Amino acid sequence: MNQVQAQPYPFPIDAAFESRSAALVIIDMQRDFCDPAGYMGRRGDDVAPAQRLIPRIQALRAAARSAGMPVIFTREGHHPDLGDLPASKRAKTRRSGAEIGSAGALGRLLVRGEPGWDIVAELKPAVDEAVIDKVGTGAFYATELEHRLRVQGIDQVVLVGVTTGVCVSTTAREASDRGFNVLVLSDCCAEADPQMHEMALALLQVEGGYIAAVAESAQLLDVLLSADNTGAHSL
Repeated sequence: MNQVQAQPYPFPIDAAFESRSAALVIIDMQRDFCDPAGYMGRRGDDVAPAQRLIPRIQALRAAARSAGMPVIFTREGHHPDLGDLPASKRAKTRRSGAEIGSAGALGRLLVRGEPGWDIVAELKPAVDEAVIDKVGTGAFYATELEHRLRVQGIDQVVLVGVTTGVCVSTTAREASDRGFNVLVLSDCCAEADPQMHEMALALLQVEGGYIAAVAESAQLLDVLLSADNTGAHSL
């Protein structure tokens, strides 16, 4: 059975990996999270770990597309009037020194339509790649993501992007609760603090990998580049 070698079990558990039944979800690779002049930099966080992901995700995305695996991007941000921004979230970001909606070098922080809200140029979505705009940390909350996956017959999701402990972890939990098989690629996710990155990955694997399996991108690439990973399913 064709599976991705992962921890603590091969992915997907008790099934074969089929690229057309899986989706690569690229989470929040936006300038506000990857550019020193953006939201994360304004908070004083090191964005170098996020920047180092870009070439790895580029390679993974190219292989996924070649194997017929759908690619979906997510993008966090709020409407310019901030009418969708909870007061508690605004207060937390104000406390961190980067209040959502305040002026920054890349425009208003995490506001839709501003330069900082854009996905980094190196990963600009193609016309046939969906972009899911979200107002929270999880990609399933108040979005069409679940509907899109169900319609396309996808039951396996591979998560990459930033940050490991917040948006990636939240999305992994949401996906698991909805019955999706979840794989997180450890070298294609990042936190400003490497220790927090490792802690987040460990927590995803609690109770025998109840939330997600974890692998490196090379392990998925081995399967994507094989001749028999697409299976019989088609969109």
